[in-house]
This record gives sequence, structure tokens and C-alpha cells, in this order.
Amino acid sequence: MSDVPLLGAEEEFHVVDLETRRAAPEVDALLTQLDGTEFAPELQRSLVETNTPVCSTLDELRGHIRRLRSRLEAVAEPLGLGVVAAGTVPLAEMDGDAISAGARYEKMQHEYQMLVREQHICGAQVHVDVPDRDLAVQVVRRVAPYLPILLAISASSPYWNGRDSGYASFRSMVWSRWPTAGPPAHVETAADYDALVSDLIASGTISDPGMVYFDIRPSAHLPTVELRVCDACPDVEDVVLIAGLFRALVGKARADAEEGLPLPEVRHELLRAASWRAARSGLEGDLVDLVGPALVAPPLVVGQLVDQLRPQLEELGDWEQVLELSQATLSRGSAAARQRRVFGRRGELTDVVDVLIANTQGRTLRTEPPATVPSTPQLLLGYHKTDDERAAYDEAVSAGGTVLPHYGWMFRTLDRLGPRGMRAAQAALRTEQHARGVTFRVGDSDTDRLFPLDLVPRIVTSEDWEILTAGLAQRVRALEAFLRDLYGERRIVADGIVPAQVVDDAPGWSRLGKLVPADAVRIAVAGIDLVRDRADHWFVLEDNLRVPSGVGYALISRRLIRSAMPDLEPPAGVVGLEAVPGMLRSALLSATEPDAPGHDEVALLSAGPSDSAYFEHNLLADRMGVPLVTPRDLQVTEDGVYLVSTGARRRLSALYRRIDEKELLTATGADMRPIGRALSNAVARGNVALLNALGNGVADDKLVYAYVPEMIRYYLGEDVLLDNVPTYPCVDPDRREEVLDRLAELVIKPVDGYGGQGIVIGPLADRAELAEVAEKVRADPASWVAQDLVHLSTHPTFAGDHLEPRAVDLRAFVLQSQVGDRTAVDVAPAALSRVAPAGSMIVNSSRGGGAKDTWVLR
Repeated sequence: MSDVPLLGAEEEFHVVDLETRRAAPEVDALLTQLDGTEFAPELQRSLVETNTPVCSTLDELRGHIRRLRSRLEAVAEPLGLGVVAAGTVPLAEMDGDAISAGARYEKMQHEYQMLVREQHICGAQVHVDVPDRDLAVQVVRRVAPYLPILLAISASSPYWNGRDSGYASFRSMVWSRWPTAGPPAHVETAADYDALVSDLIASGTISDPGMVYFDIRPSAHLPTVELRVCDACPDVEDVVLIAGLFRALVGKARADAEEGLPLPEVRHELLRAASWRAARSGLEGDLVDLVGPALVAPPLVVGQLVDQLRPQLEELGDWEQVLELSQATLSRGSAAARQRRVFGRRGELTDVVDVLIANTQGRTLRTEPPATVPSTPQLLLGYHKTDDERAAYDEAVSAGGTVLPHYGWMFRTLDRLGPRGMRAAQAALRTEQHARGVTFRVGDSDTDRLFPLDLVPRIVTSEDWEILTAGLAQRVRALEAFLRDLYGERRIVADGIVPAQVVDDAPGWSRLGKLVPADAVRIAVAGIDLVRDRADHWFVLEDNLRVPSGVGYALISRRLIRSAMPDLEPPAGVVGLEAVPGMLRSALLSATEPDAPGHDEVALLSAGPSDSAYFEHNLLADRMGVPLVTPRDLQVTEDGVYLVSTGARRRLSALYRRIDEKELLTATGADMRPIGRALSNAVARGNVALLNALGNGVADDKLVYAYVPEMIRYYLGEDVLLDNVPTYPCVDPDRREEVLDRLAELVIKPVDGYGGQGIVIGPLADRAELAEVAEKVRADPASWVAQDLVHLSTHPTFAGDHLEPRAVDLRAFVLQSQVGDRTAVDVAPAALSRVAPAGSMIVNSSRGGGAKDTWVLR
């Protein structure tokens, strides 16, 4: 492109009564005071359209949009009217006949009946110069596959006729009923396009070319290509972003057409499906990647689009601005989600209208939640039932049955849904899980089953998160020091802090731990399990330092719950999870030499489909943008580790290990020879980084766990910030006698157990079970530990037609990265809450447990 193509925007606005906040058919009163070249009526008399002048830069376009919006408000406000830029306005009369004057509109009302009466929708259209009509038709075909992304960015119409539609862009659903709406026709020349329009007019379906309502089209009256798929946007910056992306897409399409590249072959039905998906969930649910097809997270889709368009954006001078705008939009989410957050505070649609009026002019308006929490919701009647449940601290409901203040807005939404709405949401959740394949497997002989996910999210306050973040970082720093010491000088053993027998007999100790370079980070990802027994007291229950799972399920849980219950929108203060895959990738890359060739050639190493967490492996590899590999994909030589299954032989600098150590050691590589020893030697030579390191299991042993507080004091010289559950190693004779005397009071755990297997909860066990475990402890005391029984906190969990308290724990993920000569520690906000079955305190999925989306407040 030799010249910068010009562009312009048309925006449609709702006119509302400032007193009732309802759509007001008063546009004629506005237009008498407005310049007819920039302002025009629309089909409904509660709508008005603005047209910017032709612009050459995005800054110029932004300036005109703001000027026209400001002018509208200046005229409307003295008349008691407000102006709203959104796909729909929450409160409108759908059965009226307030149609603008004119023969064209009157004919449309006669022909289309209800479609016209319900045309209370507004869009944002962008025009970009393409003077040659044959080229314009080619551009339309080439840009069409990207339109669902632009629709998702613009989604701003969740409310329709006073109710939540369940869509982020319900305007799209209303608009799609017109006979010529949707993806563009499969034509290749202007003559073909004009013939199609003539046939549609001849058929009596439309009366003029302006009624061809394709999502993108050659303009009926200008030498441009016109984008028509988007909702009107409250935020001017979203309009500017869409305009910048669209102009770059048009530029790329023109270049591809002029080079003679073939037209994209995208099935019309699939493009409609992708648009429906974007309308359904906006930026809060996965979008359709048409190559595949597959569901992909919006940050990845939008990021890839911006990167793909970089040459065109740089040529136009738009690169830095569009990149910044795209990142800001992804951070704040769609306008539909923001409206739902406003509604969730008090349950008032008038609040939504007030915020939309303010946002249209670039102002921020905060709505305050009610001063008091409402009486007990219907779903919570009879919530506390047993003495055991009353003894446990409940995180959302007081002992008297009232909702705690920071959960008040959530329960107002749940109460509006009621049991029937919750059951519908549960069915929708299962459908979404099936569509995405969100499954897990308990054992090798088990079949894949849906990951059990509860509808009611758990909130972790900012105060709690601050305490947890400090304590978790401290704990992982001490465990890292312990592993380096244990596989090195063993100072902590020599100084008598940890008995030699404890570590030497630990099931997780491995001689391969000695092969890890001394300065390497051994714990790249730690999964620390926490519980609480009262509002201000958290315990660490268990450390997971080998191949901790769950971070991927935390990521997908947020999207699944948003998709199943779009009206239960997290408040603005909830920390987003979009950055977590990047944090994981950065931790992985930090183990490589940044200046070395191919330092960013990293991969996630999995056992493959047989692994119970294979879904998560796929998800994380996709979100990190790294290949997912199995041992059979790898070849280890004297000079490095190579990925050989992709056609091109690539040397890898680091592997994110998600395969069990024993399984890795017996696995075969691409050459059908055992790969474990060769890979360990490659790690020792510094040819590849393996994270998490082999041998880490010694530090998350249930017996070693008892000594972690001493490790913190020994290595860091600090007071312990997070308590252990009081733990009694049965290998110690004095502790063993105490355990045998108190079996009926304690929880007894096998040292090598996992997934809740082998645990005996003394107060819930009968005499035979206690006698059996006592015999096992006496026979092999080093294989057992005991802990005081902690009454795990409970959280409301949906049980078919009501909410009931279920025990919960929290798995938090701590990441370590090598930064120069120091190790940086970060606690990811993607925590996973696990929930026990009714009547149980064991949360593991293998024992019938489930999970919850966890909202960490800023």
C-alpha cells in the first residue's frame, strides 16, 4: 500500500429518559438541534446515528468520536435525555410502533413486522477505503474469518427487555433474524455481488442495496468496505481498537489479493458458529479458532491477530497504539461483563443504564452496594444441619445463617437464579465441559470422566491473599534451600535438625537429585495445599513439588463458570488469570541461557493420553504456546535433547516435566531405547533444564513435612508465617506411643500415600479400622504419620436444589524463576479450591471430591 487508506465510523446510540432510564422515542427533539451531515435518525425513534468525517489516523478518529458523543449529550441532557452507546439498552418497550418517519421505514415496518418493533439495537460500523469494487469483494471474503474476534471485542449487549439474555452480544442474536444478515456471500467479483443484490431485490426480500446486512460488505453508497458485525461500544477506545484492527485486516487482504493468494476456504456454517460463540461469551469465554476448529482463549486469539497484523500496523503507524489498546481491552474484559458486574452490586438495571451513560462520555461512575446484606436467600434455608457442620467455620455464611458481607452481591445473583436457574446452569456447565473435553481419570483402568466443578465460586479476600502470598513464598524458598542442601552438603542433617533416617528412607529420595546442577532452580512450580479452621488462621496441609496438577483446571474453571452462569460476573476487584500461562512460560525460560541460540525452544513433557491430567497438559501447552511432547517424541544425544516428531529436528533448551519420575525413567524415546538415564545425564551436563527437577519428592514427603518449620528457621532465619498442621512422625518412639494412645482423635496417613488413599480419620473410624491401623503403625512405624484433626472450613456448594456446606481446601501455585544470580518467587493468582463430597473431609478427586472457581480479590 503506497497511501494510507482513509477510514471513518458510524455509531448508533440509544436515547433514554434520565428519570426512568428507559428507551425514549424522542430523537426528533435532538435532531432539530443537530447538524444533519453528522447526525441522522435510525429505524426506531429511540435511536440516533453519528457519522465521523473521513480520517487518516486513529487519533483523528478518536477525536471526532468523542466530539460527536459530547455534542449529543450537550443537546440531550437539557431535554432530560441521556445517550447510551451499547448494543442494547436494558430497559425498552418492545411492543410499540415508534418508527421514524419516511416511506422506507414505513415499508420496512409493513414487511418485517416484529423484527422492526424489536429493532432496539445499536451497532458500530467502520468504513475503510477500497475504491476498486472487484478488490472490495475480494477483501470482504478475506477479512470475514476474523470478524468473530472483532465482535467479541465489541460485545456490549447482555440485557434485553429487562432480563439477562445469557449472551454478551444479544444484539447479534436480534440482528441475525434479518434475511440478509450474517457472514458475507461466497462471490468473487463485483458483478457477482451486484447480481446477488439484484436477485434479492427481485425476490421481494429486500427493497434496496442498503438492506444487505452482511457482517461485512462493499458499501452501498461509498467506495469503501464496511464492517457491520460489531455492537456499539460504551468505551471509545474499543471503537478505535476495532477500527485499527479492521483497517490493518483490509490492508492485509488487499496485499494478499494483489499477490494472487487463494481465497480462504471457510465453511459458511462454521463462520456463523464462530460468530455465535463470540456473541455468546464475548471476551469471557473461549473463541473458535477456525483452523482446526478448536476453542481458544481470547487473549491468545487477539494476541495472535495483533502479531499477525504487525507489518500492516507498522506501515500505518498504528502498531504501538493497537498493541496497547488490545492489552487494555483484554485486561478489563468486555463491556457486557462490566455491565453484569454493575448489576451484581445491587440487582438494579437502572444502575447499568447510569454507568452506560457515563461510560459513553468517558466518565467513570461507581455504584455502591447496599449497606446491608439481604435476609437469608431461599437457597440457604436449612443450610447448617449437623453439629459437625456447625463446628466448622463457614467462609460465606455466618452461624446464624446470614451471608457474610463480601459474599452479599454473589448471593443476590444466586437467589435471583433460584434452584431452577442453578440446575439449568449446571446442565450448561456439563455441556461446556463435554465441548472442551475437560476430563480427568482416577486410575489406569478408569475411563475419562468430567472434571467435577461446583457452580458457586469461592472468594479469597485481599487481606487473606497477602498473608498467604508471604507465607507461601517463604515456605518454597526454604524447601528449595533444603533440596539443594540435601543433595549437596547435607548440613541440615549434620546439624541434627532433620534426622538422617527421615530423609534417607523417604520414598521420594532419588540419587538422580544429585545430578541437578548446583545453581539450578529445582522447584519451578510448587502446589501447596492449604486449609483453614477459622477466619484468621490458615494451615499448610501438604507440599507438592514433583508434578503438581491443578493450575490448568483453575484456568478453565473460570471460563466454564462464566459460560454457564454469565450473569454471575466476577467483580472488578477479582484478579484475572490471563497472565498465568505467561508466568509459567517465563519460569521455564528462566532456566535457559537467554543469549544462546534456540534458548526459547521449550516444551511440556507429558506421559500422553494415559495421564490422568492429560487435558491439563494440553491446555497449558496451548496457553503457553509451547509444544506438548512425550518421551517417544524425544531423542537424547551427547550434545542435547531433540524434538524429532514434528518433521523438523529441534534442540530443546528446557522441559516442563509433567510426567512421574518413575514413569519417565522407564519410558522409551524416539529411538525405542530407555530415555530416563540419558535425559538425567543431559541435565547434569547442562544440555537441557528439567523442571521440576528429579528427586524433588523427598521434600514433599509426609514425614519430612513435619520438619518444614525447622527448615524455615534454619535456612532463612525467619519466623514461620504459615503453620503446619500439628504432625507426629510415628518413627519417633515417643510420638508413636502418643499416636497409638490417641488414635481415635487423630488423622493417620501413610507416608507414601497419595490422592487421599490409606487415610484413616480417627473420629470417623470404627474399632476394627482403628485396630487395623494400630497394627500397621507398630509393624512399620516409619511408613506412618499422624496429625491433629482440623475442622476444615466449609463453603456453600450446590446440591441439586439447595446449597449445603462442604469442606474445602486451597491449592496455591508458587513459581520460581532464575533472575540473574537470585531466585524470584511468585504466587500465581490461579488457585484451585477443592471441595469434599457430602459428609467427608477428603477433597481429592479420586475420592469423589470436586473443585470450585476461586476469586482472589485485589
